[in-house]
Amino acid sequence: MKLDVIVIDDSSINLVLTSHLIHKFEGCITSEFNNPKQALEWCFEHVPDLVIVDFMMPEMDGIEFIRRFRALPERADIPVLMVTANDQIEIRHRALEAGANDFLNKPIDKIEFAARVRNMLSLRRSQRKLLDQAAWLSEEVKLATNEILARERETIIRLSKAADSRDPETGAHILRMSHFCKLIASHIGVSEENQQILLDAAPMHDVGKVGIPDNILLKPGRLDPTEFDIMKQHSFLGYEILNGSESVILKAAAEIALSHHEKFDGSGYPFGLVGDKIPLFARICAVADVFDALTSERPYKKAWPDDQAIAYLREGRGKHFDPMCVDVFLENWDEVMEIRNRFKD
Repeated sequence: MKLDVIVIDDSSINLVLTSHLIHKFEGCITSEFNNPKQALEWCFEHVPDLVIVDFMMPEMDGIEFIRRFRALPERADIPVLMVTANDQIEIRHRALEAGANDFLNKPIDKIEFAARVRNMLSLRRSQRKLLDQAAWLSEEVKLATNEILARERETIIRLSKAADSRDPETGAHILRMSHFCKLIASHIGVSEENQQILLDAAPMHDVGKVGIPDNILLKPGRLDPTEFDIMKQHSFLGYEILNGSESVILKAAAEIALSHHEKFDGSGYPFGLVGDKIPLFARICAVADVFDALTSERPYKKAWPDDQAIAYLREGRGKHFDPMCVDVFLENWDEVMEIRNRFKD
């Protein structure tokens, strides 16, 4: 393990002597400074493993250097050895308060110097090993978590495809729709973490359709009132399938499945929620889902032209749809087109 030792002393002879003694320790390299301000600037960019600083220096004494050094990020635990010809107890108390770990008196005794530096370097090696181990453990946890999330996302996509297999919508629809959702979320202040959750959860919005009879789900014409009541049950069915999980993605998916057919003016289902009483993810999904459904060809209908679909969104602004979500979607039309071209049927 390579260890960086910084030596600060306004005497060139002391710098040479101290550095010579440090180089006897295997793996140590030194940086020498006769100006404490320059040394402090170096410490802004580098994290030393040991600081050896003289007390009596012009412009800034050793105590002030230590105080400023300790104020730097990630420098609180670096071993600091102060060298001084002053044996006043008050000076040592001030140095300890500033953050010094140990002291050496001038003139330096080589045996005492070696013992104290050896102990401080040993301490620093232990710190470094603990830091490295913590970083390794953090990376391993991150890798394991990412693997779990990848499996969870795969399960979600497969479950979504299971619903799609009974629905004339295509797999590309859920990809476009979920990316439209992320697009809207990214422009209304949703955190990146929640944008990813929405992207992963949105494909599950219609998973409840697995429980709708084929003669209703696949009916080419308009549903009668009784059939429509049955169709509306897919919101509850999707919620029941997804609810109760500890997964944040499945929790979000359950909320979306239940609420994405609510309308901003309260005329939607299943609860007739109004405005921001509708969960934000569901309001976002409503715009994304309806737009892609309108502009996609299905066995029972032709795709609407873009201008007609845009007019429908504008007409439904504040009625069916959250005005903010509609505005953001249409204001970022180039990104909408990029997503549609990326995920073609």
